[in-house]
Amino acid sequence: MRMHWDDLPAATRDAVAARTGPIYATRTTDKGANSEIAATLDTGAGRIFVKGLRCDHPRVWTQQREAAINPYVAPLAPRLLWALDDGAWNLLGFENLDGPHADYSPGSDDLPLVAEAIIALSHVHAPPEIELKQIEQRLADYVDHPDDAALLRGDTVLHTDWTPDNVLIVEGAARVVDWAWPTRGAAWIDAACWVLWLIAAGHDPAEAELWAAKTPAWSTAPTRALDVFAVAQRRLWDSIAADSPDVSWKQDLAAAANQWTTYRRA
Repeated sequence: MRMHWDDLPAATRDAVAARTGPIYATRTTDKGANSEIAATLDTGAGRIFVKGLRCDHPRVWTQQREAAINPYVAPLAPRLLWALDDGAWNLLGFENLDGPHADYSPGSDDLPLVAEAIIALSHVHAPPEIELKQIEQRLADYVDHPDDAALLRGDTVLHTDWTPDNVLIVEGAARVVDWAWPTRGAAWIDAACWVLWLIAAGHDPAEAELWAAKTPAWSTAPTRALDVFAVAQRRLWDSIAADSPDVSWKQDLAAAANQWTTYRRA
């Protein structure tokens, strides 16, 4: 459940103020689902964005992973300014990005900018010193055979969650936020993840794949690998949608994944 800044313990807020200077105003964001606290702060050091979880939260490791990967994915990602763990809360302070969320609808001027961001990320090699989830592990339950999962293997840093909520258009460029689940895998996979969101935004599958094909890494994906990935996404989103029948965006993604699989089979 999303909390407000003033819900944090006074000692935690004071520890942040020691890094930022006085905090004059705060605004809780309603986007994202990974953080218990997500707020924009107007401070003596300027405007910053803070996200975090309680130290005893079972996903607090995602905070640590996001902090570790930041130097490798900035400036595509907002720059991490500081990290705080006071024994009660684990918080990350980032440069604030001020811009609208990307528009994925057909004809949007944002689409080339998102493609450029995916291209930039496809050149980032996974640092060996950081233990990242592997895409073939994350999707192991949704493929028919380990050999199929191996088709997804690679050494590129992936974001994997290309919801428009995670993409901001800032000064003519797409910036990507929420790096709680950086993943190691084949360089074409982020473009393939984008395909689903494009279909959900109104593109037909052929149009969505044409946008994905604007990223050079897409051409490195074997046809069999794309087929395996599409089926895995359908199974994944069917499962997610079945658990949340009243959440419209999850139903939309499940429908998009089914459209894509049907297209690829044809």
